[in-house]
Amino acid sequence: MKLTKERIVDAGMATFVKVGYHGLSMRQVADRLGTHAGSLYYHVRGKDELLALMADRVCRQAYDAGSSALDALPAQATWQDEIEAQAGALRRSIQQHPGGALLLAESPRTLSPGALSLMERLLQTLLDAGVPTAQCGIAADALLSHVTGFVLQEGGDSPVPDVTAEVYADLRARFPLVIDRMPRLSQDEKFRRSVRLLCTAFATLVEE
Repeated sequence: MKLTKERIVDAGMATFVKVGYHGLSMRQVADRLGTHAGSLYYHVRGKDELLALMADRVCRQAYDAGSSALDALPAQATWQDEIEAQAGALRRSIQQHPGGALLLAESPRTLSPGALSLMERLLQTLLDAGVPTAQCGIAADALLSHVTGFVLQEGGDSPVPDVTAEVYADLRARFPLVIDRMPRLSQDEKFRRSVRLLCTAFATLVEE
């Protein structure tokens, strides 16, 4: 099969899932494709460009998903609804790519068209809501960082430790707020409420 940039990105993402950011190498990607590393450089200049292309693919898919989510909103939707639609689409898009959250969190910062498109639309939503220009960048970055971090936590595969009744009683006595007062929510509901909480904070910046 002919070697293309798209096939290299496919192989890069599959390799990234197994070895992570620091472990990824062009040689490993070439091995997955059954070719020599040198042949990859006709299409991709190196690891940094490959990581940028991989992150860009996730961002482009998230942008398209966000567009569909925004189009599905009712005419009376608020700017908070628009923020939630964009954040939800990004979360779902990252979830579809094993390692996607880690990829976006650890990849070098590049002028990726996909990432810039996500940020541009989010900034415009905040500006249209009345958030001052000087605050929009921080607000948008905080939201995107929250989504990425949330998905990273969701994707964790650490085993849940066994807790005896005695240990649980001790923890409950020492940390009653955490054990008894923290709401038990689904991940979807927790994510929705967390985004709304951020929107409440953004609303305090809105200029009348």
